[in-house]
Amino acid sequence: MTPEWQSVSAETVARLQAIIRFDTTNPPGNELPLARYLETALHEEGIETTLLKPGENRAVLFGRIRGNGEKRPVILLAHMDVVGVERERWSVDPFAGEIRDGYLYGRGAIDDKGMLAANLMTMLLLKRTLSQADGTLARDVVFLATSDEEAGGEWGMGWLVKHHPELLDAEFALNEGGRTRIIDGGQKYLAVQSAEKVSHVVAVTAHGSAGHAAIPLPDNAIFRLSRALETLSRYAEPVMLTDITRKFFAQLAEVWPTDVEKRAMIDIVSADPKRAEAGAKALSLTPVFNAVLRNGISPTVVEGGKQFNVIPASAGAVLNVRTLPGHSIDKVVNRMRATVTEPGVTIEITHRGEEAPASDPSSEMFTAIAEAAHELDPTMAVVPYLSTGVTDSARLRRLGVKAYGVLPFPMLQSDEERMHGSDERVPLESLHFGTRLIYGAIERIAR
Repeated sequence: MTPEWQSVSAETVARLQAIIRFDTTNPPGNELPLARYLETALHEEGIETTLLKPGENRAVLFGRIRGNGEKRPVILLAHMDVVGVERERWSVDPFAGEIRDGYLYGRGAIDDKGMLAANLMTMLLLKRTLSQADGTLARDVVFLATSDEEAGGEWGMGWLVKHHPELLDAEFALNEGGRTRIIDGGQKYLAVQSAEKVSHVVAVTAHGSAGHAAIPLPDNAIFRLSRALETLSRYAEPVMLTDITRKFFAQLAEVWPTDVEKRAMIDIVSADPKRAEAGAKALSLTPVFNAVLRNGISPTVVEGGKQFNVIPASAGAVLNVRTLPGHSIDKVVNRMRATVTEPGVTIEITHRGEEAPASDPSSEMFTAIAEAAHELDPTMAVVPYLSTGVTDSARLRRLGVKAYGVLPFPMLQSDEERMHGSDERVPLESLHFGTRLIYGAIERIAR
């Protein structure tokens, strides 16, 4: 039975507004009241729930629609916490869920409360249609709302993996992590996150003589650090295509509207080294493409000195280094050390990320996502995607769950860039598209 989408759209908007109005800024998170709201919504439809409390006012909520057990479960995952806001930079109250000019505004509207609302509606609709048709599913559908994703997940998915891994026994999972982008000419593509880069922390430290600032010193640690960072600013890791990025560019080229980039996408997957090199050079000019082509190095923190008239003995910078799957952070750091020849400078790894295997882009789950997308828009390209960001999917993949990430709401890049920024918003039309996409994918994979 097909849902009555017109009435569903109004309910989805109301649900998302209610979810946004819970201030779950992390820290401290305070996700428990929102989890209780979601628990009530599921209970009212007869869906069984389990509410866990990893810490004070933190929560993990499970909902489950049971299938007949012919196939292993599928998880619908979204996180309840959001990043902070600078209220003075918002034109609306970030926790009011205000609607203006066809957009729903609010912190988390696209990261990740929009998906949380779409996941909730998918569960409610599945339960309603099953009850009306007296039907059954071939596998359990598990709703999972977590805490603390924006701060690393130690009170959310990390806590679950450590304390209740049995609750994560599933074949597939659908999570955040991809994108549905509207490009020039109105063409859309859905990038389904099937793998992600690994995040590491690297410290660059410069040492020199300390002294009074009145006497300039040639080995000033701050100057040394500056020269080392300037050298790294001109260094780029080599281009390295993975199976995922090769398929991403090859398939995206079929719909890409800009001739120069379209040609570059075709060239980069060519067997001709010269064409591949030319394609990589052209695509590297676009930051989002450059980031999936190579290991990335981004300075994020600079430290040095405590007083205006004292030359410090050391100065440092923190780098976030993100490696492609299968690539060693040690080898990246060794190349950085060979590049930086400034004396008195050390480069050390201070935190190592943990790699996760890729999810197969030819699986039944990927196919279900693509079929659901094509039912809504037959012209939409659906491509596998290597995410540069880190999501809870990595922890699931390490448990053997084939996890896929989508941002199911079609958006222009300008709106997508509001994520973690001011006036975050989701187009109402896109919210409805995303809800139908998630429902369609889950209905296919579960039956």
